[in-house]
Amino acid sequence: MIRPHGHKIYYGWIVVGVTVMALLISSGIRSAPGVLIVPLETDMEWGRTLIATAVSVGLLLFGFAGPLAGWLVDRFGPRSVMLIGLSLTALSMVLSSLMQAPWQMMIFWGALSGLATGLVGSVMGTAVANRWFYARRGVVLGIFGAATSAGQLIFLPTIVNLESLIGWRGVCSLLAILAAIILPLIFLLMRDRPADVGQLPLGLDTPPPQPPDVNGLAIMGRALANPTFWLLSATFFICGATSNGMVGTHFVPHAIDHGIAAGTAAGALALMGMMNFIGTLGSGWLTDRYDPRKLLAIYYGFRGISLIFLPFVTNPVGLALFAVLFGLDYIATVPPTAALVADTFGRQHAGLIFGWVFCAHQIGAALAAWLGGVAHDLSGHYGLAFIAAGILAITATGLSLGIRRTTAPLAA
Repeated sequence: MIRPHGHKIYYGWIVVGVTVMALLISSGIRSAPGVLIVPLETDMEWGRTLIATAVSVGLLLFGFAGPLAGWLVDRFGPRSVMLIGLSLTALSMVLSSLMQAPWQMMIFWGALSGLATGLVGSVMGTAVANRWFYARRGVVLGIFGAATSAGQLIFLPTIVNLESLIGWRGVCSLLAILAAIILPLIFLLMRDRPADVGQLPLGLDTPPPQPPDVNGLAIMGRALANPTFWLLSATFFICGATSNGMVGTHFVPHAIDHGIAAGTAAGALALMGMMNFIGTLGSGWLTDRYDPRKLLAIYYGFRGISLIFLPFVTNPVGLALFAVLFGLDYIATVPPTAALVADTFGRQHAGLIFGWVFCAHQIGAALAAWLGGVAHDLSGHYGLAFIAAGILAITATGLSLGIRRTTAPLAA
């Protein structure tokens, strides 16, 4: 029997806690390549472009895992997908610790790691939030975004310090253990939907209407015919290129190139994660109260300006200042983008459609990660690459304001 919440503790908050742990670990492992580029370059004598290509492959597979995760969550539920994703993540880290050749780096450290962590990424958080929360959805999406930031905040300085003690192979082995440790917690506590524990989504007093039985291809056909889908995909493409692609991959190497210690650079990246934690929580709160399109326009404009100034940041103080400013909106774009997807196409289809929007995000990230490495090898620095990324971010401001906030026929 499904009951309104009353005084009973809402189980959705336990689900949020478990999801936060999964996202934190997955995002922490996903961020590792950015601080392991230089150790790999030194130890294996592989070029920056070659290593950046492997990072790009990982980001690309991370993106294509989004639609797959959305489909799997709709079919089998978040619990099973979390278990599969983190099991594959542990396997990828074990195999990465043993790699000896570039092709192994491409497959284990790049493709498999990207696919595995992509199954437990932003699409998972969006699906969980829309299944369990009608009220406070923006706040929950902000919490999940903040968990991604916290993964960066916790993992990056830890990985840098551990790498100096046990090497990059030892770091990969420890990451594998960490991914495996959380599996029993997910198995015991995670639930797929409120009905599994006799409750309703938070904010509803009656069961939500059953979604129509629509084929996934038909759902995407409707989405592809809607200009909003393309505008959301285009802005999120730019988001990925300017965040995970350029800053997430090349920020630490940029700092090291200017004589800043790896530990100091990783500390700045962790500071960026701390500010992103604050910014993403705030973005979730704002998304519940203001027009998400205007929020996106502000975020992208602010990001573009900060990126244009990054090439001139060549000392620890400037690095810390940039980390604070850029960190406030690193992934603050996720709550308003996810909300616009759900509002336009319906909550029951949000996982699948946001999966493809997120795929565009990672295509942008992969392309920027690769081009950033190429630009560095050609010019010896990242200056032009960061300025180009800044201009690209500013164009996303206009695209965001062009989004129409309408409801598609498949929305519930």
